[in-house]
Amino acid sequence: MMKQALLIIDVQNDYFKNGKMELVNPDLALAQTNLLEDHFIQNNLPIIYIQHINPASASFFQENTVGVELHPQLKVTDRSLIVEKHFPNSFLETNLQALLQQHQVEQLVITGMMTHVCIDSGTRAAKELGYQPIVIADATATRDLEHEGKIVKAADVQTAFLSALGFFATVQNTADFLTYN
Repeated sequence: MMKQALLIIDVQNDYFKNGKMELVNPDLALAQTNLLEDHFIQNNLPIIYIQHINPASASFFQENTVGVELHPQLKVTDRSLIVEKHFPNSFLETNLQALLQQHQVEQLVITGMMTHVCIDSGTRAAKELGYQPIVIADATATRDLEHEGKIVKAADVQTAFLSALGFFATVQNTADFLTYN
């Protein structure tokens, strides 16, 4: 079996209630992510937390704010692998690929936020780099979008992006992943 790592992208305070970019149902995605953390901890497999940090001039994830911090319900320890990024793609100008090579990771299990930006970008990059990504649909979250004066509800954004990611990754829910891994 291929060695897997859990990649938890941008599960940060600004995406939750009272944050600067609140998503739809981030708590449900976090609860599923916690189940996956337990599985990876029990199996002594790497968990990599991606933390998006923006300059103070940005609208959210501003450096040195509570909003930029990883969510406190994540199981981060002083031994956790944390990668800071400044772009949607978790691999762009980061040490993520070097970390994966160091830990001999062959496959990425991807969770996090926002489905339509950083999950999409990171999953496509992971595929291009040969990591055979698995996206855990119910451990991701997004928000309503607007295009040409029309609101696209978060559930529709989620469905559209997860269905498109099916061309680049295996897309499944937490229960199925835990049953078969």
